[in-house]
Amino acid sequence: MARKADVDRFDMVVVGSGPAGEKAAAQAAYFGRRVAVVDRLPDPGGTMVAGAVSTKTMREAALYLTGFTRHQIYGVGMDLRPDVLIGRLRAREADVTAMMTEAVRENLRRHDITFVHGTARLAGDGTIDVDTPAGARALRAEAILLATGSRPFHPPGVPFDGVDVLDSDTAHALDRPLRSLVVVGGGAVACEYASIFLALGAEVTLVDRGVRLLPFLDAELSGILRDTFGSFGMRVLSETGVTAVTREAAGMRVEMSSGESLSAQKVIYAAGRTGNTEELRLKEAGVATDERGRVLVDEHFQTSVPGIYAAGDVIGPPALASVSMEQGRVAACYAMSIPFKQTVDPLTPFGVYSIPECAMVGLTEEQAQERGLAYAVGVSWFKDNTRAAIAGATDGALKIVVARGDRRLLGVHMIGEGATELIHQGQAVIHFGGTLDYFIHSTFDVPTVSDLYKYAAYDCLQRIGTD
Repeated sequence: MARKADVDRFDMVVVGSGPAGEKAAAQAAYFGRRVAVVDRLPDPGGTMVAGAVSTKTMREAALYLTGFTRHQIYGVGMDLRPDVLIGRLRAREADVTAMMTEAVRENLRRHDITFVHGTARLAGDGTIDVDTPAGARALRAEAILLATGSRPFHPPGVPFDGVDVLDSDTAHALDRPLRSLVVVGGGAVACEYASIFLALGAEVTLVDRGVRLLPFLDAELSGILRDTFGSFGMRVLSETGVTAVTREAAGMRVEMSSGESLSAQKVIYAAGRTGNTEELRLKEAGVATDERGRVLVDEHFQTSVPGIYAAGDVIGPPALASVSMEQGRVAACYAMSIPFKQTVDPLTPFGVYSIPECAMVGLTEEQAQERGLAYAVGVSWFKDNTRAAIAGATDGALKIVVARGDRRLLGVHMIGEGATELIHQGQAVIHFGGTLDYFIHSTFDVPTVSDLYKYAAYDCLQRIGTD
């Protein structure tokens, strides 16, 4: 290992260059701190660039190159050979990934942050030992921030091989068209991959052991998503567990708790994630973790060891890039005593990039019921919206949850193209204590999909007046 004289000193060392690590480092550097970022990959960006950006690009490319959901409007569409389709999709994915990687690298350069490629281990006394391609290196800092992210959880007995049985980190790298696919899981990743590969022409079965898809979503809209998937030709099996995954001559066989057996060319298993912490020597350093290797932190994102902080996927749910970024910024402010960002926004929007998209913010109808609130709901439909009709994107709905007494907006939930953009209008109104009257009295451009808010508000107003 490096001698003591070889130690490089910084104010803060960040381990991991994904959303949490990059933004934490930039936040500290913006306020004049000397920062280093260590990552085991040669390029910065973490899973956000390597996986999430790839998947979302794959979604947009699939929609554009296949004309999925819009063939019936014009009666024509692209008719690319499957191998050409996948080739163009992969090329676009590579271009966007390269652009986003360079954007992260430029952000580090702009803030004069030192990037170190290597594997980091906690060595005590504010020191991190790093094994780099050029040899051992030691970094010492006043504060250390762990932002190593997570990787797919592999349940025992499932033969993951990255070829026929894939996880959320390997599924986006498929380089040939699929005839058939079984996706196991009912969360965001499972819904995204199932709908993307359906758009690419595969016969898809989605197997979910839960009662409904996306359990965090409003129950009514979860049902709409399932029905929409079904209308596209996807088979969705709920309350069904997987008991075995085996190989057979034609591909893979999936045995289910219901007794049914499925055959498919490939299997994608989306079973949650586990923290990337094995190489950090957390136990030796005294840093506490949970059963999945996720780091435990307090409200300031400090671990059980003073001076060591953690943020992002490595601390567990919600494991959203947007939240990870804010966690990193807040953690950096506490670690470096910067009086700037002290809390993470409690009103987090959730976005699922399935086909169609899903998004939510605030309370669901079920949560309002559980809290004993007097509430009302309002719903508007994409099929009744002029802009959606013009675009041929008529699947989906927007639902608002409102307090009956003062008409305050409590929650917004939607399914449909552009939902992950539209959700922020509802988020802003909730943040500022707005009521459904904001939508009633505001003028929306027509035709726009945003106009859905006005008609959901009118629907809610009618229910308040007649219930």
